[in-house]
Amino acid sequence: MDPELEKLVESGKLTAKAADQLDKLKPGAFCLHKSWGFGRVAEWNLLLNQIVIDFAGKKSHPMQLQYAADNLTVIPAEHFLARKASDLMSIKKLAKEDPPALMRNILESLGGQATVQQISDWLIGDLFTEAEWKRWWESTKKLLKSSGAFSIPAKKTEPIQLRGEGISHADELIASFNQARQPKEQIATLEQIIKFHQQFKEPEKQLQPIVATIENAAARNQKLHPELAFEWILGRDDLLERVPQLRTTHIGLTLVKLISDEESRLISILPKLPAAKEKRILQALPAALGECWSTRALRLMQATHGRMVAQIPHVFSGAGRHEELQTALERSVRQHSATSEMLVWLCNERHEWRELITPELLAAILSAVERDQSKTGARGSKLQRLLLEDRQLLPDIFADTDIAIARDAVRRLQLSPLFDELTKRSLLARIVKLYPELESMITGAQPVEKAAPLIVSWSSLEKRRAEHEELVKKKIPENSKEIALARSYGDLSENFEFKAAKQMQAVLMRRKAELEQALHNARGTAFENPDTSRVSIGTIVTLRDSDSGKEEAYTILGAWDGDPERNIISYQTAIGQALLGHKSGEVVTLNTEHATANFKIVSIEPAPIDETTPDSTLFVTASEPVAAE
Repeated sequence: MDPELEKLVESGKLTAKAADQLDKLKPGAFCLHKSWGFGRVAEWNLLLNQIVIDFAGKKSHPMQLQYAADNLTVIPAEHFLARKASDLMSIKKLAKEDPPALMRNILESLGGQATVQQISDWLIGDLFTEAEWKRWWESTKKLLKSSGAFSIPAKKTEPIQLRGEGISHADELIASFNQARQPKEQIATLEQIIKFHQQFKEPEKQLQPIVATIENAAARNQKLHPELAFEWILGRDDLLERVPQLRTTHIGLTLVKLISDEESRLISILPKLPAAKEKRILQALPAALGECWSTRALRLMQATHGRMVAQIPHVFSGAGRHEELQTALERSVRQHSATSEMLVWLCNERHEWRELITPELLAAILSAVERDQSKTGARGSKLQRLLLEDRQLLPDIFADTDIAIARDAVRRLQLSPLFDELTKRSLLARIVKLYPELESMITGAQPVEKAAPLIVSWSSLEKRRAEHEELVKKKIPENSKEIALARSYGDLSENFEFKAAKQMQAVLMRRKAELEQALHNARGTAFENPDTSRVSIGTIVTLRDSDSGKEEAYTILGAWDGDPERNIISYQTAIGQALLGHKSGEVVTLNTEHATANFKIVSIEPAPIDETTPDSTLFVTASEPVAAE
């Protein structure tokens, strides 16, 4: 011990324990403080009972001897921080030439484990910039995993650890798989086993039991949790592909068989799977479902989320069925049955589907947006935003289009209740830029046509009326109270609550006006006693293809009653307009999937009566009900 420290102990100014600690904190020694972090002892001043420390953010900081002994931790010269402070160049060289050795030094300096955040705190600034650190860490992480000496957790917030002697990465993965309590944890570990399959020295002995566990879990979960069964089988197949020595223990448990068994539930199963696994299942549809796979794939595309809508066209392309998909898309656009997700995808991929980018697409977009709003009451859907924000979309739709068709589109936009006047003018201006001669329709020199009366069912009219009543009696009064309350807060220029309430007021009042206009034009009917001597609203028409002899029936109802899945169509659709007025036995020409075809009208029958009892208040806004003509 230093003689000066011995004197302080003998005089009672310092405890023996503190003196032992201070003897290790001589000038040049490295230390850690719980608040100020890493430091280096600069000098002693025992006469003043002080020790001076150079901390990173606190140079020449004096401490009383006893306080320093109690609160400073001596760190050895091999500690990472000491090495970095003493010889930064050698540390940089080590980071470049042997990253695992550097990581071992860091982890040993932190007691054998550290989070990624702790590691980055020690390296960013002195060794790397933020961008350099990210690149270095991505490559280093792969080296750590392959070395087998480090335990790399799946979660970033969990610490990286040095493995004990005799524990390999392969053994750790097997133990983790067997100890996992939840299926998702086991599936995550299985993915790591697949990734590092080459580290298993005895794959048959080590991994064959895991294959059996996987297949038992898949069979056990198929009924109640089919999405887990799919993940198990996909993981099993990946493992068998990478390790040929392994074998299945359930001969009939295949991906193709699982798809076939769960065909009716795919629409609810696929969205629960990760994107990559969903894609693999979709790609296996042709093998699993045979010739009917394309029909099933089209149904999935029509009734599912955007991610799957974008994947299914690749399946058709890979199977050489591009034309079949194009025909189906053309039909859904023409009949206005395409979903918003399908239309968003088609607009974004329009350079690949140039034949479908026609004015019919705009009509389908407007119908889909109106349909979405009538279902949810919400405005500003993804499809609507796309139409407004993609300024090249309308020019692409109307490129090389006859001016008469463009004029009809302008009229439809002008009459649409979906947009405020300013937004309408912005959309119309994009069309007028292509057809300057239509400018008079916007400026007012040519009057806009009045909306024609709409024949609708009592049930659909009741839904619109109920929405209007909720607006008038509930939402608008509640909004008025919110405005009054927000106004009481004062200082309207910086009153966020007031501005938000006023914006909502504008939305509600605009929707109220749209509904009142729609109700004003609507004419309710129960479709009683329709004229069955010819095709009319409220009839079921059976058609026979003149070439194939195949028959198909369409129910023609009101403007708001379309349901393409059940062959219920609005009289305003292209098919409805083509059929109206024709008699039984006549032949009509309709657009089909491939071209045009002739259909004979086999029979005309009355459609089921709408049992909804008309509300007397409907007559206020919808005028007198009329029989379907």
